[in-house]
Amino acid sequence: MEQSERKNRILLSIQEGLEKNDENSWVFDLVESGKIEAFEESVLEKFGYDDEEVSILFCDDEFIHEYNKRDRGIDSATDILEYENGEEYEDEEGKWYIAGDMLISFETLPKNAEYFGVSQNDELKRLLVHGTLHLNGYDHGDAHVEPGVEPTDEMLKMQEDALKDFKDVKLI
Repeated sequence: MEQSERKNRILLSIQEGLEKNDENSWVFDLVESGKIEAFEESVLEKFGYDDEEVSILFCDDEFIHEYNKRDRGIDSATDILEYENGEEYEDEEGKWYIAGDMLISFETLPKNAEYFGVSQNDELKRLLVHGTLHLNGYDHGDAHVEPGVEPTDEMLKMQEDALKDFKDVKLI
């Protein structure tokens, strides 16, 4: 899909100051591939969101730990944090709704994949769908996805149903 055909604006970046090395080179390669933007566009389209701006930052555990502690009072790293924005702005391309920002720890992602018994590819898709729903006002309260357990929460059901539609998408 060419940029001009997209209905949304996806801003993708890697934590400032990170150097590409053997452990994280896949993240740099993924960010450069364009696959994340295309997938996120598909997720937004699936849920009927147009003219949204979404920012996605890949970071390490130390970085996300600081934000998790500061903003949620949880003194540990996590897989994803979302920051809803809700503001609008207009530029030469039109009017945009700033959905917000996602921070995704590329170090926690493989740990979660192992916990859930899924590939890193499937775990990344889960995080992106999860974050998109949060940025658009959905919340799952204290409910969480558990391995082998069908979710009962509306947001988590939407997430898992959407992932079935994206089962053949290869990001990593």
